[in-house]
Amino acid sequence: MIKKNNHKKSRGFTIIEMIVVIFIIGLISLAAATFQNDIFSLNKIVSDSISAQDEMRKVFKMITAEIRSASSSNSGAYPISDLSQNSFIFYSDIDGDGLKERIRYFLSAGALKKGILKPSGSPLTYNPANETLSDVVYDVANGSTAVFNYYDKDYDGTTAPLADPINVISVRLIKITIVIDNMTFTTQVSMRNLKDNL
Repeated sequence: MIKKNNHKKSRGFTIIEMIVVIFIIGLISLAAATFQNDIFSLNKIVSDSISAQDEMRKVFKMITAEIRSASSSNSGAYPISDLSQNSFIFYSDIDGDGLKERIRYFLSAGALKKGILKPSGSPLTYNPANETLSDVVYDVANGSTAVFNYYDKDYDGTTAPLADPINVISVRLIKITIVIDNMTFTTQVSMRNLKDNL
């Protein structure tokens, strides 16, 4: 009786099989790496967005508090000194010392800047040479979008802003718009001491 050998020789993997396996593992690794990179990128975008929103919330809180309390200067000048689409100058006692500082917010070289001018002398005067400047917001990309829009007492939420030339005496509400990294931040503030609808 002849016993038939049913055992086949184990040959291992062929080169083609090895190449296919390496290719499949490479594709899976590439997909996993791309997915991980996308997750990290998305996380950074969301984190930057939240950080920018938080910073703008703080900036708007400061600006609106200062504008809301605008009042006549120590020399008797009207609360609003000058205004344009990218600049707003007003008087407000921002440090609580009884003297009304001349506050100037303006757009310059892609940054929203703030100028503070304390009155000095006797009688009190505002010498532009004494203005201190600081940057408030960097990388402002408003383009043709106005930083400041002005509205009168008839503003109802849909009214168009006042057109140039603007009579400063008619301004009752200021809308501030700042664009950073394709995100638009907007707030509006009424000047408490100029309300005439009470």
